[in-house]
Amino acid sequence: MKRVVLFIATNIAILVVLLIVTSILGVNNYLDETGTGLNLTHLLIFAAILGFGGSFISLVISKWMAKRLTGAKVIDRPNNEVENWLLQTVRRQASRAGIGMPEVAIFDSQAPNAFATGMKRDAALVAVSTGLLRNMNQDEVEAVLGHEISHVANGDMITLTLIQGVVNTFVIFLSRIVGHFVDRVILKNEEGHGIGFFVTTIIAQIVFGILASTIVMWFSRQREFRADAGGAQLAGTGKMISALEKLKKGVEEPLPDQMASFGINGKKNHGWKMLFMSHPPLEDRIQALKQSSPQ
Repeated sequence: MKRVVLFIATNIAILVVLLIVTSILGVNNYLDETGTGLNLTHLLIFAAILGFGGSFISLVISKWMAKRLTGAKVIDRPNNEVENWLLQTVRRQASRAGIGMPEVAIFDSQAPNAFATGMKRDAALVAVSTGLLRNMNQDEVEAVLGHEISHVANGDMITLTLIQGVVNTFVIFLSRIVGHFVDRVILKNEEGHGIGFFVTTIIAQIVFGILASTIVMWFSRQREFRADAGGAQLAGTGKMISALEKLKKGVEEPLPDQMASFGINGKKNHGWKMLFMSHPPLEDRIQALKQSSPQ
């Protein structure tokens, strides 16, 4: 539930800031067509600017944020054979995938994990944990790197940003319509927007936001299957399956919530919580690779 609580708190904070800023700038006057009804066109444009704006800002700062949250150290000059091998492997896979050489970093974590992020396919960041390097052999690490390179080559960061932008737009749009309906129709407020509008909008945004996050997580799970297939193509199906099998035995120390959807190993959930998983169960991913490999 930690992720859900953080999601709710973030949405409330965004909405409070939004309401204050729009009130100061008088934006609400432009959204109110006659004093009794909303201008839906203006509202949709407003929601799109806010929804996509927040998503793209997150994408722009994604590399900086990832380094800050995980403490990842970029390998500028390799200090040992392991770092040299990492750079050579990523360079080879990036060339095969048709993308520019990403930054390569290592972050300190007991858990075997890795992630890729960045707003450009030719200027991404690929990072692996110290736990991954300790617990996996070279073939398995190669497969994990192939998985992350595939995320970059597939443009998954951009795709997820666009999906999040669309979802954010409709959450903002629909929540304000619900708030307006309650304020005008139920509470019979005829001038401006009363407290009923603001309270209802906040509640509606939380509810719609939680429901909408299941859509984003569904897309996130689908891209993991694609990245696994890409990793199998770059490193070999056997190596990819072996790496996922090793992840099943890994230490439970997931990435920070802000980075969870970018890692190779997600949190384990059961029941309805699976709707909020950014990654499919490892068993399903392994089975998908086995079914796709030639017999």
